[in-house]
Amino acid sequence: MTKKMWALRYLLLIECYLVLTAEGHIVQQQKEDAGIPVITLPPPEGNTTFLDGTTWCVALAGVPQVDLQDALDWACGLGMVDCKEIQEGGKCFEPETLLSHASYAFNNYYQLNGNSDIACNFGGTAAVTKNNPSYGKCVYSTPGSVSSAPSILMSKNSSPGSLWWKLALLVLL
Repeated sequence: MTKKMWALRYLLLIECYLVLTAEGHIVQQQKEDAGIPVITLPPPEGNTTFLDGTTWCVALAGVPQVDLQDALDWACGLGMVDCKEIQEGGKCFEPETLLSHASYAFNNYYQLNGNSDIACNFGGTAAVTKNNPSYGKCVYSTPGSVSSAPSILMSKNSSPGSLWWKLALLVLL
C-alpha cells in the first residue's frame, strides 16, 4: 500500500474517532443532565447591552489566532450558530479572514442569546459594539432576525451521514 493510502486511512480513522467520541460525550452529558431540572432565567438587566439601542458582537483584532479559531469552531459547532453565510459562496465569505468570519458567527450567537455581555465574550476574543459591522451583501443579524442551525462538529461540509461513508471507505481501503 502506498504512503498516500496509509496517510488517507490514518486521517479518516482519526476523524471518525474524534466525531464518534464527541457524539458519545454529548449523548452521555444529555443523559446525566436529564434528571436535573433546569430553570432558565433571563439575563440580569445590568448585564443586558440592548437597553440603549441596537448592538452587535464582533471579534477583537489582535487576539491570538488560535483563540479566535477555537471560539469560531465552538460558535459554529456546540454554539449552534448557522455559519453557512461565512462558508465559500456565502454572502459573508469575503473577506476570507478569520476576524471577519468570527465576527459574523459571534454576532449570530450574541443575537440568539439575548444580547447579554456574557453572550459576547468568547474567552475574551469578542466585544460589543454600537457600530453596525454589516457591509455590502453581508448583513449582520439584529435581535429577533437570526435562527440557529446546528452544524456537524468536525467539518463545515460534512453531513451526519457522511461519517458512515467515511467509515465504509476506510474499511474498503
